[in-house]
Amino acid sequence: MALPMAALGRIALAALDALLPPRCLSCGTAVDRQGGLCGPCWSALTFIAPPACVCCGLPFEYAVEGETLCGACIASPPPFARARSVLVYDDASRPLLLGFKHGDRTHAAKPFGVWLARAGAELLADADLLAPVPLHRWRLFLRRYNQAALLAREAGRASGVAVAPDLLVRRRRTRSQGGLDRGGRQRNVAGAFALRRTGAVEGKRVVLVDDVLTTGATVGECARVLRRAGAERVDVLTLARVVKG
Repeated sequence: MALPMAALGRIALAALDALLPPRCLSCGTAVDRQGGLCGPCWSALTFIAPPACVCCGLPFEYAVEGETLCGACIASPPPFARARSVLVYDDASRPLLLGFKHGDRTHAAKPFGVWLARAGAELLADADLLAPVPLHRWRLFLRRYNQAALLAREAGRASGVAVAPDLLVRRRRTRSQGGLDRGGRQRNVAGAFALRRTGAVEGKRVVLVDDVLTTGATVGECARVLRRAGAERVDVLTLARVVKG
């Protein structure tokens, strides 16, 4: 008698655990299941929750009434409608993010996708497409994978929203955003992105996916491209975001 698919899946997972014992996604300590975190690493992470800016998702340190904007969004509204993130980017989350981005820990994409689907539920509820922020072809060749594309794929699987992995293209190679101030970051990515296919987003509600939101310069430039191409709405979903104290 053939075993049901669920039973076969459990057997396959048990075999995988025997061959490759589960390790914490952050520090590598043994854990009880694949894609998990150890207790100390989990408790050190700061997950973003309300209250937060209704636009950029910046967490507030105090309770607010209704839908409130942060000072930055009031002074200079971003080109995207809303942004949401899973974690605060800090000393605790940095090893997790860098290991995924630069350390070939691509197996972390699946649990990260579940986190993204939960944190971005309000964005994904009526979204038409998920689109990753693209890498330039030479950077993709050197890194071998686009971490944003992996996140978008797994968030799409977790949420049921269609993924367009090649919707945008980075048409020129930009220097790393690290070490640049807000103005420098905006100048660095100005004009760097383009839509691969004309008419692909007209009337669509698009959610941009990236690993870290810092100043919003990169996703902002992508959002401008999508809005000029006729997207009805552009939102942003990232695994982490910088929160300056």
